[in-house]
Amino acid sequence: MIKRVKDDINNIKKFDPAARTSLEILLAYPGLWAVWIHRIAHALWRRRFKTVARWISTWNRFLTGIEIHPGAKIGDRLFIDHGMGVVIGETAEIGDDCTLYHGVTLGGTSLEKGKRHPTLGNNVVIGAGAKILGPITLGNNASVGANSVVIKAVPDNTTAVGIPARLSKPDRPNLKKEIANKLFNAYGMSHDIEDPEANAINLLLNHIEKLDKALCQMQTELKAQNIKLNVEWPTIQDCSFDDDGLHIHQEKEEEDASQEDQSDKKEKNSHTKQDDKREDQPLNQ
Repeated sequence: MIKRVKDDINNIKKFDPAARTSLEILLAYPGLWAVWIHRIAHALWRRRFKTVARWISTWNRFLTGIEIHPGAKIGDRLFIDHGMGVVIGETAEIGDDCTLYHGVTLGGTSLEKGKRHPTLGNNVVIGAGAKILGPITLGNNASVGANSVVIKAVPDNTTAVGIPARLSKPDRPNLKKEIANKLFNAYGMSHDIEDPEANAINLLLNHIEKLDKALCQMQTELKAQNIKLNVEWPTIQDCSFDDDGLHIHQEKEEEDASQEDQSDKKEKNSHTKQDDKREDQPLNQ
């Protein structure tokens, strides 16, 4: 018991640079209080003193702002940083050395009894405001970015970011670690994070540009062999994707449309004048 308490305090010193002394941690870390009170409530829950356990967990929430159902299974050295608004459901399971930031929800998606809350492996970090919903599993060393919504399983050593959460799965280990560190920020979205949809579009544009160059090279080689092609290859340079280019293109279309309208009006006027002349000729004769 004493060793477990020391491990909890040393774990906070390890992961929170603001922690200075053991006394300060004992007096000013409600996340630590919540874990200790939960252990008492959970022990009573397992011994079927469920009403008393629920009463203790209610006072735990009143005291710390952290709601942990007494039925939740929590491993050693759980660090709840800041803690306000954290919700851990009845059938949730948390491994060892995990970290939860404020506003995290380990919630259920079903009204039926049975397993309906997430399972966290060891060394899992859940960023502020993240929601982990349903009986899914987050593997060892998994990370979830702030304000993400995770509704599918996250494998080991994987980062999940976004709404709904997307997984980072690069093929190269070094690249995987680099991107995961860039994407994950426990307190919020990283300032230099790129939009995954924009990245996908950029990759497609790069692929199209490479295809364009390859086609031009093929055309050049065919011409060198006196093979004529009556085809004009479109180039990516002919397209403008910025807002200014689109705006100019729209203005040009509007200008062309107005010119067509004016030419149509001129033709109608000329036809009207010719008809009037034809009607006047017999009268003059």
